[in-house]
Amino acid sequence: MGMMRRRRRRRTLVRATAGTAIVAGTAGAVHHHQSKKWAQDDYEQQQMAQQQSDQDDDYYEEAPPAPAAGSDMTAQLQQLADLHSQGVLSDEEFSSAKAKLLAS
Repeated sequence: MGMMRRRRRRRTLVRATAGTAIVAGTAGAVHHHQSKKWAQDDYEQQQMAQQQSDQDDDYYEEAPPAPAAGSDMTAQLQQLADLHSQGVLSDEEFSSAKAKLLAS
């Protein structure tokens, strides 16, 4: 009877060891899979952040150079003349706005 107990213990021990190995192997595989997935997610987030940064850089590019002061005044005078010819500004309003613009 002593021999039967030893065989049962060995079988139990082998089964327990095999079960532990299966669980440990599965856990290792899952951990490896999750690590790869997280690394891919991190990579994708970095790429998205880089693209956003590039878009922000494109948005905040240098402004075009300001027109010279003389041409700016000319453009404003032309705009006043257009408003006057369209009837938006009366003769008095046009003269007043033109005098104010030329005085500044």
